[in-house]
Amino acid sequence: MSKSDVRALKRDGTLRHPYTGVYALRALEERADERQLLRSSVMAAQLALGPHSFAGGETAAHLWGMQGLPPWDGHTVHMVIPALGAQRHHHHVTLHSWQVGPEEVASVDGTIRATTPDRTLRDTVLRVGRAAAVSLLDSALHQKLILEEGLEELEAANNGRKGCVRSRPWWGLADGRAESPLETRVRLICTDGGLPPTDLQHRFFDADGRTLAITDFWWEGLRLIGEADGLAPHSLPEALAKDRKRQNALQALYPGVRIARFTWDDLKRPGYILSVIARSGRR
Repeated sequence: MSKSDVRALKRDGTLRHPYTGVYALRALEERADERQLLRSSVMAAQLALGPHSFAGGETAAHLWGMQGLPPWDGHTVHMVIPALGAQRHHHHVTLHSWQVGPEEVASVDGTIRATTPDRTLRDTVLRVGRAAAVSLLDSALHQKLILEEGLEELEAANNGRKGCVRSRPWWGLADGRAESPLETRVRLICTDGGLPPTDLQHRFFDADGRTLAITDFWWEGLRLIGEADGLAPHSLPEALAKDRKRQNALQALYPGVRIARFTWDDLKRPGYILSVIARSGRR
């Protein structure tokens, strides 16, 4: 296509021009979901920044599917590139000049370059708060993106970096049994309040020894089950019916057991979560 052809496609809205020399087809973007749009934005940034650039930090965490961060804002991507001072800055691109070895860069789905999961965690944990950091660590462990035995080494590799002292205790709080950021955050509130759960993903069995239920939290001494109910999965009619059926079966076979349920809204009131657990212990 000639330059005039490109200008005409830009004028009629067929092409979007995010960066110099980079174009995107609006028709494809309009049909894309959030993950596809993120991938498109990273690919555009890579084209604009050159072959040595790659996604890092929060953007790499999203690309690897780690949970625990706020939703992507739909615009900003974090990119890593050497010789940052020699590069032109681009709108909606946050540039980092971290020293990243070639073994710490991998391909996501064969097309996008990003820091490896372990390097992604090292960088991102330094930049976010405690709850988000532990949620990311839990998620990476749960998805087997990293191994538990490697956590100590990853934490030590951050020595000397800004934020390493603040984040040092967080690595030891990671638990790959947590299946969602809500579970992680409820667990942290309970631990901070002196009421850590005895077990996570605790199994209850029926009379024939078959698994009746797997619960998010279990306090053995209090005979208390805790469930973290995210709005999306637990608000559907089928999920509600399944939860009720499971709860009725549990209370029929384990009459001395109580069940407490917590939602995202409850995180705004840590004292409420702790009081529910404490009251259960006094009954």
